[in-house]
Amino acid sequence: MIKKGDIANMKFAEEVLRVQIPSYLVEAELIDFYEIPPLKDTIHTLQQCEEIFYGYYEQDTLCGAISIKIEVNIIDIHRLMVHPQHFRKGIAKKLIDFISHEEGVDTLIVSTGSKNTPAIQFYQKNGFVKTGETTITEHLSITSFQKMLG
Repeated sequence: MIKKGDIANMKFAEEVLRVQIPSYLVEAELIDFYEIPPLKDTIHTLQQCEEIFYGYYEQDTLCGAISIKIEVNIIDIHRLMVHPQHFRKGIAKKLIDFISHEEGVDTLIVSTGSKNTPAIQFYQKNGFVKTGETTITEHLSITSFQKMLG
């Protein structure tokens, strides 16, 4: 089940952090860069991020989450995370599909580490098209994607 979560709620913020840290640790290992911002988040920084969160639950356990910001007709995906214990269950796809039905939105955008091959393959498989690559440091570059809806 997918439902909207209130990141200002302490319990929900704690649940998100318990999914976010192990999820982004996998990405950090894949891209060999451990300074990615989601690994530095605390409950306080999550609560200040001004993102809209949706959680994917099995029974009452948060297994994955997506956070977005909506600007005009574009959804900017800020975080897409699945706890490693729940990889390969289609949770990320369900979260993407869920936000794709937001009224008045015709474009999704997202970025990921350029060395994060599983994420890049996931986005491409789900209709996203590469729009660019940005070098952040000599060890890190970010690849951006876009998906037109409808």
